[in-house]
Amino acid sequence: MTFQRQSGVFLHQTSLPGPHGIGDLGAGARAFVDFLDRADQSLWQFCPLGPTSSVHGNSPYQSSSAFAGNPLLVDLRALVDRGYLSEAEVEPPEDVSPHRVAYDRVTEFKTARLRTAYAAFEENADDADRQSFAEFCDREAGWLDDYALFTALKAEFDGAGWMDWPDDIRTREPDALERYRDELADDVRYHKFVQWCFDSQWRALAEYAAERDIGLVGDLPIYVGLDSADVWAYPEVFRLDDDHQPAEVAGVPPNPGDDGQRWGNPVYDWETLREDGYGWWVDRFERLFDLVDVARIDHFKGFDEFWSIPAEADDPAAGQWRDGPGAHFFETVEAELGELPFLVEDLGFLDEGIVALRDRFGFPGMRVPQYADWCEEGHMYQPMHYPEQSVGYTSTHDTDTVVGYYRDLSDRQRDCLHYNLGTDGEEINWDLIEAVWNSNAAVAMTTVQDLLGLDSDTRFNVPGTATGNWQWRVTEAALDEEVAERLRRVTDRTIR
Repeated sequence: MTFQRQSGVFLHQTSLPGPHGIGDLGAGARAFVDFLDRADQSLWQFCPLGPTSSVHGNSPYQSSSAFAGNPLLVDLRALVDRGYLSEAEVEPPEDVSPHRVAYDRVTEFKTARLRTAYAAFEENADDADRQSFAEFCDREAGWLDDYALFTALKAEFDGAGWMDWPDDIRTREPDALERYRDELADDVRYHKFVQWCFDSQWRALAEYAAERDIGLVGDLPIYVGLDSADVWAYPEVFRLDDDHQPAEVAGVPPNPGDDGQRWGNPVYDWETLREDGYGWWVDRFERLFDLVDVARIDHFKGFDEFWSIPAEADDPAAGQWRDGPGAHFFETVEAELGELPFLVEDLGFLDEGIVALRDRFGFPGMRVPQYADWCEEGHMYQPMHYPEQSVGYTSTHDTDTVVGYYRDLSDRQRDCLHYNLGTDGEEINWDLIEAVWNSNAAVAMTTVQDLLGLDSDTRFNVPGTATGNWQWRVTEAALDEEVAERLRRVTDRTIR
């Protein structure tokens, strides 16, 4: 796909302004869209939207569903407007911060109010809302029925992973499925109600953005969490053993200077998937592009070849490379869905196979100046050398902020950066924004942290750490006219 010359800003929804301790799909989201509009931006990028869990550090990349939305993002004020909550019930809790998400407190607060809203819906909903809910349940039944039952079962078994449930429901014996659907019918319906709230609010937000010509850039993790509705409901999609436990898990091999990583996600049974035309993936893409306009594929390398580690092995070095589905996968999906508006994460694994696969379908790869050797002439991550078919980022959700990165550079690299960019580094965040915006990359992206010139204590995630991530938030006051106007001027000057 060919992208026009444009630009945008990354900010995950949890980082939005809002009264209830976490960003949501309400007024704070619209305020950010308005900020993008004032800044003359055309893209809003964010992390995956699925439900998160404290068990996995609240990472959006370890979700319990590849299809569902995160209940914590539901705007409670909208439920007041619908008559399902009172003003008193959405009074903001005193013990939450406008600057960081306290997930445990937010989960407790919002879950209680979503339960109250559900009870009010069951008792008082008008015909239009009941019809809308019924239509949503029917339209999304392919994933919603299993997700809602899975989530109800998690509560029934005190949060235990499905791998530890009683054998009959763990292996989805029909009698057990029917029995639990009856016993947990109200809880199942509640989880469907929450997803209806998310879906309807998301569509309203997407329409608000579209009216201002702002496209939504989602994120597609190649793998799903082991303890997810996806693996429980579709075991044939993954390489599991006869007892429905992972036979192999994903990771990356050791490289010079590190020991590799064992992620623990089950890997796909690509041979089985190929036999049915990658049906589960087609469904996943259909849901994704029903919600967003463009998507970034995380760990694109895995579609070319993937590192597969025996489940019983703790050492990533015990794994081996296996062939991914390659071009056949994208050809099949493209024939089913049409042109695929993907950006791809190709950082760190640029071998011939991934480059050929990426370029065959015209997917722009990523370029991040924080990976540049500023003293090497023509280095691929220096903005002046970005190809047109690429996406340039000042930083990403996984990197340090520009200010933090610059502070930690060696004296030599800092001097070379100054020389290459013609700067003294006093406003290094705007220097790199200008450099990326001025590059040949079709798409230029920055983060709110870089727009505001913030340091490392505001970075969103530190890969390889389990706590303290995904918490940073911006206030509405910080998204001021001066910042928007400055970004607008850079954007206009660089013809984006």
